[in-house]
Amino acid sequence: MVTHRTHVNRAIKHVVATSPHLGHYVQVSDRCNLTPSEPSVNAYFDSLVRSVVAQQISSAAAASVYARLRKVLSGRVTPRVVLARTPRALQAAGLSKSKVRTIRELAKAQVSGEIDLRELGESPDDVVVAELSQIWGIGRWTAEMFMMFTLGRLDVWPVGDLAVRRGWQLAHGLPDMPSEKELDPLGAPFRPYRSVAAWYCWRVLEPQEKW
Repeated sequence: MVTHRTHVNRAIKHVVATSPHLGHYVQVSDRCNLTPSEPSVNAYFDSLVRSVVAQQISSAAAASVYARLRKVLSGRVTPRVVLARTPRALQAAGLSKSKVRTIRELAKAQVSGEIDLRELGESPDDVVVAELSQIWGIGRWTAEMFMMFTLGRLDVWPVGDLAVRRGWQLAHGLPDMPSEKELDPLGAPFRPYRSVAAWYCWRVLEPQEKW
């Protein structure tokens, strides 16, 4: 049986063979660590909460807010525990009103059966994006982060991520950062391992910005 680790090793070799520019960062960076998480509702919910917390703020700020949120939730980031806390209590962790709404809407959808997070682990990428995008405040970027860092999928190309576009620019010595539309076709040569190429685009920004 071919393991996920074997697929990641193949993906890294493919990135090196496809792009000498990114290949350099493969040599000087940590090994790509995209691996599937435990396939459970609570693990998936926790991961999505992390992504919502991280929307439009630095990784350091996101880590701080998430740590405070865990304290508010007594260390249990689950749908039912979230719904047992008031919106004001969640805001006290440093979350904006909009992020509190998103997290609560996601929790309600899971508890009500409107969505089954565990089923997403076996769903095609477009279904994962469509299902999660039904939740207020969750869009393609959050769904893509979920597929990469929680489901461990190796062929996601998050062109909407500013850091990926910036990393591509720096790695290739471009005068301007590519737009989403410009970057989209540039991922094609990395199929079926675009997630790993994106992961090394993030590494390009080290030490300027630790992901």
